[in-house]
Formats: sequence, structure tokens, C-alpha cells
Amino acid sequence: MLDDTLTPTDAPQESATASAEKAQPKELDFHALNAMLNLYDADGRLQLSADKEAARQYFLQHVNQNTVFFHTLDEKLDYLVEEGYYESEVLEQYDAAFIKSLFDQAYAVKFRFQSFLGAFKYYTSYTLKTFDGRRYLERFEDRVCMVALSLARGDESLARTLVEEILHGRFQPATPTFLNCGKKQRGELVSCFLLRIEDNMESIGRAINSALQLSKRGGGVAFSLSNVRESGAPIKRIANQSSGVIPIMKMLEDAFSYANQLGARQGAGAVYLNAHHPDILRFLDTKRENADEKIRIKTLSLGVVIPDVTFELARRNEPMYLFSPYDVEKVYGVPFGDISVTDKYQEMVDDSRIRKSKVDARELFQTLAELQFESGYPYVLFEDTANRDNPIAGRINMSNLCSEILQVNTPSEYDDNLDYRRTGEDISCNLGSLNIARVMDSPDFGTSVETAIRALSAVSEMSDIRSVPSIAEANARSHAIGLGQMNLHGYLAREHIHYGSEEGLDFTNLYFYTITYHAVRASNKLAMERGESFAGFEDSAYASGRYFDKYTEQTWLPRTQRVRELFEKSGIHIPTQQDWRELRDSVMQHGLFNRNLQAVPPTGSISYINHATSSIHPVVSKIEIRKEGKLGRVYYPAPYLSDANQDYYRDAYEIGPEKIIDTYAEATQHVDQGLSLTLFFRDTATTRDINRAQIYAWRKGIKTIYYVRLRQAALEGTEVEGCVSCTL
Repeated sequence: MLDDTLTPTDAPQESATASAEKAQPKELDFHALNAMLNLYDADGRLQLSADKEAARQYFLQHVNQNTVFFHTLDEKLDYLVEEGYYESEVLEQYDAAFIKSLFDQAYAVKFRFQSFLGAFKYYTSYTLKTFDGRRYLERFEDRVCMVALSLARGDESLARTLVEEILHGRFQPATPTFLNCGKKQRGELVSCFLLRIEDNMESIGRAINSALQLSKRGGGVAFSLSNVRESGAPIKRIANQSSGVIPIMKMLEDAFSYANQLGARQGAGAVYLNAHHPDILRFLDTKRENADEKIRIKTLSLGVVIPDVTFELARRNEPMYLFSPYDVEKVYGVPFGDISVTDKYQEMVDDSRIRKSKVDARELFQTLAELQFESGYPYVLFEDTANRDNPIAGRINMSNLCSEILQVNTPSEYDDNLDYRRTGEDISCNLGSLNIARVMDSPDFGTSVETAIRALSAVSEMSDIRSVPSIAEANARSHAIGLGQMNLHGYLAREHIHYGSEEGLDFTNLYFYTITYHAVRASNKLAMERGESFAGFEDSAYASGRYFDKYTEQTWLPRTQRVRELFEKSGIHIPTQQDWRELRDSVMQHGLFNRNLQAVPPTGSISYINHATSSIHPVVSKIEIRKEGKLGRVYYPAPYLSDANQDYYRDAYEIGPEKIIDTYAEATQHVDQGLSLTLFFRDTATTRDINRAQIYAWRKGIKTIYYVRLRQAALEGTEVEGCVSCTL
């Protein structure tokens, strides 16, 4: 039944002519060819063609000889279903003739990986392998078809459109979706989860179980600890009984290290704590390099929730008060995380019923900077900024493992058996990203956006994680998704625009403005088709029309001639005030299907297979160096890089935090959730520089900060002459 001989209709994607094989010296394998990227040639030019050859040789030397080939598509699909590799239910939604025509459509595109790392990442991390892990059962086109067939759920038109969008690189589903769709042995399609922990043992116990269950099935999991009473707080009126948040963090870390998704993805978690929680300094101390092993947190990510009042206290050089969550909940009747500390700060200071302590506000920010300098942590959520821009009724009090998800949540209540007495709403992230350069080249910009929205909505509808009912409940009620973006720097450089320049900022603003219009429009169409809006729509800024004011009351046009030309060249209509008025009226009448629409993640592996720069931040190097398992160092050239446009690929460390923040600020004003913002500093940076950048980000309306990265000082004598990545 199986045949290792290539047939004309099932030939390898990277097949080559005999003359091309002779052109390359036989002693250079794909790894050595890829390494040539990091050395200039004798004429001082980039050896980009060597990487193309590395990708070709990777297929000839490795992929082809380790791929199981079949005589026909029917034979392949029958085998994969019978042997338990594919879900038969996915294929049964379509007739055989359509499935064959879809695969023919995919292979007619003649997809080629644009870099060696893209091909390597796909075959290492995504493609279906035999159960022993030794041989490949899919090529890229096969994976795309199975994703399209899964997400389209019997809709032939959507399946065809998805194949076109993904194979032409305009839309790329996030890793869990792209990895798992159509596979029999799989995890969930969801990227990550956010859960709150209440101030009782039942909620804490449920949280540990949820960490295990979600890590087994899906992506990263974040928890809010802000509601948990502090160390030394009373339990049942007996003083000094609570151990605070640190032991919970240790239990969560152990849970994440134990559970993983069939070995495909390691468990990963994050915890968020409000800056005015009494355990905040102990919380931060867990990441210090010299922390006692009893409290040291090695793999769990930390995030701090900072209200506006914290900055104001530091600005005025006043002490800041930390408030007991136990007392706050007794006084206000709601958990600490559901209260605006900024609004209630002075009231809580004056209330003798609430125990409190004082710390130096400026010292807190100094501690944050020191830790970010050492480890890159903690993440930061600017709580009041996120809530001011939130169109949904409710409060945002945490974010996720990558700091781009900003959604409202509500508490659950449990009985003594840990069963749900009342099921609240926790958060799941259904993610996928558009490739900015490819979407700007799209024959139909609006269709590209709408297809992505429909695909992500399908991920939401196909997810029902009953092991954590609060996740399942919220997902069913909200249909929340997060449409992301990647390849901003690649596109700008291709068009000879400097990242962070006036034209770069102008483009970022107009691009996200236009994306937002089409995303809202697509969700409105879904609501009309399904006759259903997300739960709570009537209380949202969409229903009142207030969300649309900034678009209907002012004109959004290009500020520069260059950006005007880019949109005209691409034939992309920039929505007018009248377009927005008509959309507003339709939304107010018919609703929106998705409670949340956009979130910009860091886009790691999917950027490489899509040949894109990651997210919307600058490249870290025009030739990026990565370590990939046993293979060791692998080199990745920035998309569209050439000898002629190298100057437009200044790296993130050279560009510096202010221009990155400026760029993210342009996008943020149009994104209903968050953007995963990493700040990059040169090796000469100090903690004061990090403090300044945090304040600048807060003032510019940034909602979250992900990592802080410092360029490591080059060791004397380690620079290699002619090394591309050594050139700063």
C-alpha cells in the first residue's frame, strides 16, 4: 500500500533539476549552506542564495528520504484515517471529489519555503509524523488542507478561500490550531487561557487542577493572584495564618512542569499580581538571581498590574499603600481585583477597616527595573489604560502568558466538593495572524480579513473544554478571538521605509485603522448570519455606538504622501466617516458575533514558516541566530532582505525603545485588546533607562509590556571577521 517512490503528481515541493544539483558542491550539506548566511562573500555581499539552496538541499538530503509517499490521495487519506492519524469526521463533511479538488488547488500554488528555517520549523514542529516520530506523513500543502477542511466545517467555499489565504501567506493560524487541526491524536486548537483565583481553598484547588488539565490539552495558562489574601492575614479570624501567594506560585510551577501536550508543547504558566497587593515585594523577589530556593520561581512568568495612581504617587515622591485583599473584599463585597485602585485609593487609605502598609513608590519602580534588567520579568499591565479602552462591560485585571489578551472575567463559586456552585467566566485565546506584507498585496484586502475572522470564530465554536467549565462557559458566551499581525518591519523595509519613521508610524496607524473596520464588519456579518450576538452586547460600547465616535467624528487619512501611495498602489480603500457611520448603524441594529476581535501576539514559530518578521516589532538582527535542538545554530534572514535595502533593517536594539513604543501606540488605538510589546535596550542601558521607557509607554497609552531585552555585550575577541550578525 505504501510506496517510497515519487510519482509525478506527488513530487517533493523542493524537487530540483540535475543541473542545479551539480551547481552546488556535494560536500556542503543543508546546515553548512545555511551557515553561509552569516558570512559575507568575497565581494562583501550577503549570501542569501545559500539559504535558498539550504532549503532545497534540506528536502533532497532529509525530507524526501524520510517521507512516506502514497500512489494516490485516496490511498493516503484512507491509510491516515484507518491508522488513527486523521479524524474521519473532518473528511466526512465533504464528498471525495471536493476533497481531491481542494488538494489539487493547494498543490497548484506550488508553495515553496522561503528560508531553510521555515522548512525546518515546519517539519520539526507541525507536520504529521508516524507514531514513532521517524517519518513524515504530510507536506505543507497537506497540513493546510486539513486545517481548511477542519475550520470550514463543511463549507466548501470557506475551505477553498482558507487554502488560498494560508498558502499565499496572507493568514497563518496560531501554533495550536495549525498543529492540531484534523489530527486524531491532538490537543486543543486554543492558544492560551486566563483564569482568576478567588480567596478560598476551593478556588486554589480548582486552579491547580485547571493548570494540569489545560496544559495537557492546550497552550499557556495565566492566573490572577490579586484576590488572594496576603501572607500573615487571618483565616477564620485567627491572625497570622495565611501563607500568601508564594506557595500557590510554587504549586502552579510544579503543575506546569509536569503536564505537557503529548510532548509537543511544554506546559507554561504566568501569574499576575496587583502592585498594591501586600505580597508584591515578596512576589518580585521570587525572580531575583540570588533568591532563596524556598521561594525562587524558575519557570513561571510574572506579571504586575499597575494602576495609574501608582505612577502618580511615584511622580509626587509619595509613599504608596498596599491593601489587604481580605479586608477590601469584606468592605466592598467584591474581590480586590475587581476594584479600581486608582478610583478607590484615597478612600481605602482613609478606611480604618482595611489593613494597609506603606512602601516607597519609586523604590517599587526601581525594583521592577532591576528585575527586568536581570531576567526580563515582570510583564506589566497598565490597568487603567486597558480599562479606559475596553469596549466591553466589566473589568480587565490580568493578561496572559504573552501579555496581549485583555478580556473581562467574572468569579466562580464552588462547594466543598470543588463542584461549581456558580460558573463564572474565564478566558481562552483563539489566535491567528495576518502577514502585513502579503495582505497589502492581497487581491481583496477585505476578504483576507473576513476569512481570518471566520477561521478564528470557527476555532472558538469548535472548542468546548469541559474540564474547566468556566473556560467553556465564557467561550460559548463570548466567541472571543484575537486577530494578530506580523511582518510590519519586513513590509516597511521592502517599501524602503524606516521603522519608527514618520512614514512608518503613518502606515501603522492607517493599516490598523483599516483592519479594524473590516474586522468589525466581518463580525457584524457573522451576527446577522447566525442571528446571534455575544453575551453582554447590549451593555457594550458597540451597542451604544460610543465605540465608533472616534471614527465617525474625525477623518482618518494618510499623513504622508508615501503612505497614500502605498494604499493607492495596493488598491485598498481607506474607510471614510460615512463607511463607519453605516457600519455603526448595522452593528447597533444587528450586533457583533465576537466579544473581542484583535490581539497582537509575539508570533514566534509561525513567523518563520510564513517568512515574516515577528509581530510588529523590529528584527533583532538582519540575520537572526537561533539554536534549534541537536542541529545547533541556525540562521534566518529577514524577509525581503537584500544588499540594496540593508539600511532599512536596523535592529531593535539600535532603534531603541521610544520608536518601538511610538509604533505600538499607533496600532494600540485601534486594537480592542493588547499588543505583545517587547522593549529592547543596548548593553549600555541602566535601570533608569528602563524606568524612563516604562513611563514613556504609560504616557503614550500602551496597555502592556511583555519582555525587556538587553543586548549582551560582545565578549572581547569573539567577533568573527565578515560575520553578518556581528555587525551592530
